[in-house]
Amino acid sequence: MSPPAAIPTLMRHIEAVSPGGPEVLRITTGAVPVPRAHEVLIEVAAAGVNRPDVLQREGRYPPPPDASRLIGLEVAGTVVAVGAAVTQLQLGERVAALTNGGGYAEYCVAPAVQCLPWPMGFDALRAAALPETYFTVWANLFIHGRLARGESVLVHGGTSGIGVTAIQLAREFGARVYATAGSDEKCAACVALGAVEAINYRKENFADRIAELTGGAGLDVILDIVGAPYFAQNLSSLAMDGRLVQVAVMHGARVEQFDLSRVMQRRLVITGSTMRPRSAAEKGAIAEALRERVWPVLNAGRCAPVVHATFPLAEAAAAHRLMESSAHIGKIMLCIRD
Repeated sequence: MSPPAAIPTLMRHIEAVSPGGPEVLRITTGAVPVPRAHEVLIEVAAAGVNRPDVLQREGRYPPPPDASRLIGLEVAGTVVAVGAAVTQLQLGERVAALTNGGGYAEYCVAPAVQCLPWPMGFDALRAAALPETYFTVWANLFIHGRLARGESVLVHGGTSGIGVTAIQLAREFGARVYATAGSDEKCAACVALGAVEAINYRKENFADRIAELTGGAGLDVILDIVGAPYFAQNLSSLAMDGRLVQVAVMHGARVEQFDLSRVMQRRLVITGSTMRPRSAAEKGAIAEALRERVWPVLNAGRCAPVVHATFPLAEAAAAHRLMESSAHIGKIMLCIRD
């Protein structure tokens, strides 16, 4: 663990000059942030690109009042400064951090409790690909969704960053995994990741296929990123005591009407969450669960993230265009430093 270099006063970062399309993302120079008492300053080597970044760029997902205005929710790099109350991290440690914003930059602050070590054998790009999806999947699939060994789960958007993580972790912890995706190539990728079957939603109705695959019994858990258009079909695909976990609403949040009797008759649970508004204490608790349950799996070489494409920081707009195309399988990353 080599000592960090001197911290400059200025850094390169990406800013959105106004709400809009990818073209509003520009590289500029600004002040290096200063960590507060419970935060660390990270010299960023790589950062992840995520759907919430696109929403923030469009002006539809504002950061919390005390967070950086800059886009970027996950980074990997080296701790170069620590706040007065930080005791668990030291200068020079390599961390992967779930940030509250500011990741598209050469330096970024993050609460110390939201930092985890790089898994064994990981480089910066793969370490930076972990926090946003692993925190989200663990919280929603295993805490809110209560997915247990021997149960069945359907993962919508199986080749998204969330989907890839969910398929791998669900399989790792003993669930029977199904997935949906938008092409035969993507369906094959889902199966390679651990799904027992993947359904091309452009060719067949996923609810009808799930009914066939489960003999009409339905699924224990569904993890959904689509939203309103899938809501009724999701409910019809759940087994007794099934849980629908909503983690995004990419194609609509408002459901005009649905049959409540289905919920009562099958004792269904409809839940979901967002990660960013949670307190540092809540995110820290998720980080500890990941450290205990998931990091040993990663250290053993299993369930690693899939990196689809990498862009230099200055090409963040191109990374967003790829994200919006949905042509990727896995994570899109920004390389901040060589």
